[in-house]
Amino acid sequence: MSIFVIEVCMNIIAFIPARGGSKSIPLKNIKRFYGKPLIAWSIKAACKSKHIDRIIVSTDSEKIAKVARKYGAETPFLRPAKLAGDKISAEPVIKHAIRWLNDNEGYKTDAIVLLMPPNPFRQTFHIDQAIEIFKKKKVDSVVSVNETPPNHTPFWTLVRSKSSKVTLYGGKSIKNILPQRQAFPYKCYGRNDIVYVFKPKNLYQKKPNLYGDKVELIETDPIYEVDINTSEDWLDAEIKFKRILKKSKS
Repeated sequence: MSIFVIEVCMNIIAFIPARGGSKSIPLKNIKRFYGKPLIAWSIKAACKSKHIDRIIVSTDSEKIAKVARKYGAETPFLRPAKLAGDKISAEPVIKHAIRWLNDNEGYKTDAIVLLMPPNPFRQTFHIDQAIEIFKKKKVDSVVSVNETPPNHTPFWTLVRSKSSKVTLYGGKSIKNILPQRQAFPYKCYGRNDIVYVFKPKNLYQKKPNLYGDKVELIETDPIYEVDINTSEDWLDAEIKFKRILKKSKS
């Protein structure tokens, strides 16, 4: 007897926030990185995904919007100035976008894929794997991470109190520091902003967030981790990108 698995159809939208007011690198999101505007790499990865229905870029800049459309994204609105400051978190920006799509197009999404444009190393397989985990595990969110280097974990992190006393993170005596990383009770992970997949309802909790209550992690190869915010970051990323290209060819 044959068994057929029916996959529930979901509306999945990729969301790329790209404000125009970068201070360290003016119009960073459309500065050319290896022959393409920086934001184009995120759009390109999303366009190749087999799960994503729409790619929305939220920006306050018509210049960025024009470039985004050229590479295959939609820019149905310009982000209001009050949501374009450098201290605005992702949650209100995404809420504005999904509210606009619902009010103006009657469009509702079942899942949001957040792609931060300062990472041009992101690959389509990262996106598809995260979405597939999201569907299979039926979680509120999937977050991409790398394992934290030992010296950056709470087990080996030192802090100085207001009274200048040095302790381990959490207040434990430094005399109790674990001698080897193999003795750590569990692994620690750091977010790398390669991909987030989450339910829209997370944005409407008492404290709006990307994660919800049930979170799954997708651990990625550290070679794909980058966050371009300064000119030095940009130069380092160009060097590292050569390794990415070599890896993809092999």
